[in-house]
Amino acid sequence: MKDYYQILGVEKNASQEDIKKAYYKLAHQYHPDKGGDKEKMKEVNEAYQVLSDKDKRNQYDRFGSSFGNSNFGSNFNWSWGNSSGVGADFDLGDMEDMFSDLFGFGSGKKDLKKGEDIRLDLEISLQDTLKEITKEFELKKYVVCKRCQGKGAEPGSSLNQCFSCRGTGEVQEVKRTFLGSFTRWTICPECKGQGQKPEKFCNVCKGEGRVKGEEIIKFTIPPGVDSNQLIKISGKGDAGKRGGKPGNLFVRVLIKPHPVFQRRGDDLFLEKEISITQALLGGKIEIPSLEGKNISLNMPPNLEIGKILKVPYQGIPHFSGFGKGSLYVKIAVKTPKRLTKKQKMLLEELKKEGL
Repeated sequence: MKDYYQILGVEKNASQEDIKKAYYKLAHQYHPDKGGDKEKMKEVNEAYQVLSDKDKRNQYDRFGSSFGNSNFGSNFNWSWGNSSGVGADFDLGDMEDMFSDLFGFGSGKKDLKKGEDIRLDLEISLQDTLKEITKEFELKKYVVCKRCQGKGAEPGSSLNQCFSCRGTGEVQEVKRTFLGSFTRWTICPECKGQGQKPEKFCNVCKGEGRVKGEEIIKFTIPPGVDSNQLIKISGKGDAGKRGGKPGNLFVRVLIKPHPVFQRRGDDLFLEKEISITQALLGGKIEIPSLEGKNISLNMPPNLEIGKILKVPYQGIPHFSGFGKGSLYVKIAVKTPKRLTKKQKMLLEELKKEGL
């Protein structure tokens, strides 16, 4: 006997909503047109046909294995394409919309007048991350039509309610699927979802309420911004259609590589070469900072090669917070390519001393 609950991956006390969700998930997974297993999909569909029907489910729960010999199971007809079976006129392209309407997986009504979001990249230097900076540039996008002020109608003419959708922007559409016929709401083809039609279309924007143009964008980038971080500028995307809400502008910040410093989080790293005597005797050295001013750093004597020294508060400011990261200095000892006679003699003396 086939365990229909196990096939759908649900408990025996599963609600109808749980069964629908399980079937929706498996249908996408095993549909042959999506590279799935046809036989497995047939099995899943059979289980759903039984468990989604209250009477069939009761019969299945009562009679168990006997149910397989009943008319519910033996007469099950399942097919693909435009046949006369339960799969007749099933359009895979409509599958997601169909399940959205039937099972409530949709994200709600889309704002058809809203302008599109715009995304662009902006490259800045590592030094620019130390403080708030202002950027200004010209952006090509859809802007509100000046002639009709975004209404889509010629000045002096009116906007009339769409006859087809009665101003709703949507019309009903009947679909036949392997689950039966159902009705859903779609965009009105007459008014393109606007709900209104201009008595006379604007001569400039042809009724859309927007035209291609340019706008000067000015915005600030906060300190501590990191590479690939997105900054949202509300309302600065494409203008909406016929007075609709504008989209947003998303700026992705990219930080140029620095010749001296490497950034890891809010910390900075650099390598500093010192002489052998500095490594042995210690003392003060000068190291650069990202701000452009040199920092005086005290080194302890007998410094190990590869030692990393920490300089607090010389890193990148914390984004949307207080304080800064640190600067880490890796010490490298520079050896001379050539030695003078005096240097050789001194090194020989040090060698005799066991150094």
